[in-house]
Amino acid sequence: MITILTIIFFILGLIIGSFLNVVILRLGTHKNFGGRSACMSCQTKLCWYEMIPVCSFFALGGRCRNCQSRISWQYPLVELATGVIFALLFYKFSFILFVDVMFFAIPYAFYTSLFSLLLVITVYDLRHKIIPDALSFIFGALAFLSLFLFVDHFFFYPHLPEMADVLSGLLVALPFALIWLLSRGRWMGLGDAKLAIGLGWLLGFSQVFSGVVIAFWAGGIVGMFILVFSKKYGWKSEIPFAPFLALGAFLAFLFNIQFFLF
Repeated sequence: MITILTIIFFILGLIIGSFLNVVILRLGTHKNFGGRSACMSCQTKLCWYEMIPVCSFFALGGRCRNCQSRISWQYPLVELATGVIFALLFYKFSFILFVDVMFFAIPYAFYTSLFSLLLVITVYDLRHKIIPDALSFIFGALAFLSLFLFVDHFFFYPHLPEMADVLSGLLVALPFALIWLLSRGRWMGLGDAKLAIGLGWLLGFSQVFSGVVIAFWAGGIVGMFILVFSKKYGWKSEIPFAPFLALGAFLAFLFNIQFFLF
């Protein structure tokens, strides 16, 4: 039963991921998020069978059916990433489902929305090397709201949070802001500090610092890889840190990782 439901939620994630691609590509443009999708090169409207998540990309050979221009790998990767997020979060919250459907649906919908937004931030930062303030503010507002709605991330229980939880976002963001200030933006962008506020409210002190440690580990590994290949092949690449923060936060949340006990 759990396996079947996990697959169903994975497919739901694929569908949501298709919409997230639209948001990522149209954010900051004059296009709205509605209307039919079209080829980015020839502007031909896509048929329904060209918009099936993941499957259409491979069925078309990664090219537009009309003009044969290449389709970005972003499309299937974002869809797959969203499917994995939905499936793994279902598995995390599944024990609540068999107790009370409503008390499963509320935290599940809330946290899948939060991590979907975090995925949008990640991909947008990879594409443009910037985190839009609007996305950081929405993420931060939802994360702050979670302090009042959920206990231990699982249980929907409206309440007043402790002051330490309220201050956690600002205190976590402070080191990032100092790094940005002292380096004058060369080592880290101010957008990372803004994002860290929401992550602190989302995870709390112990988990968010664990997520940051994972982020620096992952960033260090990727950084060394790029450094080696930049010398060998002449690569030049600026590495945004938000994707690593998002990865660390998701892993810390998913597996309740706490390297530090505060």
